[in-house]
Amino acid sequence: MTARMSIAVIGAGAMGAFYASKFFQMDRDCVSLVARGDRYGRLREKGLSVMNRTYHIPIIRAEDEGPPSDLILVAVKQYHLEEAIRDVKNRIGPHSIVLSVMNGIDSEERIGAAYGMEKLMYAVALGIDAVRVENRVTYTTEGKLIFGEAENTSLTDRVKQLQILFDRAGIVHETAPDMIQVLWRKFMINVGVNQVSAVLRAPYGVFQKSREARELMEEAMKEVIAVAEKVPVKISEEDIEAWNAILLGLGPGGKTSMLQDVEAGRKTEVEMFAGKVMELGKKYGVRTPVNHTLLRLLKVIEQT
Repeated sequence: MTARMSIAVIGAGAMGAFYASKFFQMDRDCVSLVARGDRYGRLREKGLSVMNRTYHIPIIRAEDEGPPSDLILVAVKQYHLEEAIRDVKNRIGPHSIVLSVMNGIDSEERIGAAYGMEKLMYAVALGIDAVRVENRVTYTTEGKLIFGEAENTSLTDRVKQLQILFDRAGIVHETAPDMIQVLWRKFMINVGVNQVSAVLRAPYGVFQKSREARELMEEAMKEVIAVAEKVPVKISEEDIEAWNAILLGLGPGGKTSMLQDVEAGRKTEVEMFAGKVMELGKKYGVRTPVNHTLLRLLKVIEQT
C-alpha cells in the first residue's frame, strides 16, 4: 500500500459522516460510502451535511462488484453489524485493512470471524461529540482516533501507512501500546455515560454540573472494571478520573449516541453495553446490579 489509499465507509451516522467528510476534504476521489436499498437512494439524493456543508460522496451499492478498498471503515450500530459484514464483502481484498469505530468490545471479533482477524485493526474514537439530526451532523470537539494492532510496542507497516493517511486527512490520532486495554476503557466509558445519558435524557452539560449524574455513571463503570479484572484486562478507577477530565471539555449541549437514539425513537445499543456487562458478570461471578437496572430502564424506554 502507498500513502494514497482507497477508502470505503459503511455507516453514514455521526461517526461515519465525520470520517467520510474528512477523507473527502483530503481527496474527493479516495472515499466512497457503501449502502443498499433505501439508504443508497437517500445518500445519492441528499448527500451528507457535516458542519453545515453538504458532501456528495460517491456511493457504492453493496451488491456491486469492483476493485477492493485498501481501508474499510465500519461505523454502524451494533444491531446493523451483521448486515454490514455482508455488505462489505465485495470491498475486501487480500491486503485490505478493516477498521471498526463502533462502540463495544466485540465488533472486531465478529468481523474477523467472517474475513480473518489478520485484516482487522483496533480503533477507538475518544472525545468526539458529533450529533446527527436526520442527515445533518454537527460537532464542537473532534476528539482523537486511537488505533493500531492489538499490541504496538513496535509499529507494523500498515500502522505506519494509516498514520500517514490520518495526518493527511487532518484526523487527530494516536497509536497506543495496548489497544485491547484502550478498547475496554472506551467500553467502560460508554457503559457509563451512554446509558445514563439516555435514561436521564441528559446532554454532557448535565454530567458537568450534576454530582448525582456523575456518580450513577461511575457506578456503572465500576462494574466494568470488576469484570475486566477477571478477564483479565487492566483498567482502574484512574481511568474513570481521566474520562471525567475529558468530559469537562466536551460541549455542554453535546449528546451521546444512545441519547440521540432515544430522542429519535431508534433502537439503542443497550445489549452491547449493559447486556454484555451482565453476560460477562454471570460468566465470571461478578454482580452487576447497576447495569441490570439500566438495561431494564432502557428496554422500557425503547418500548414506549
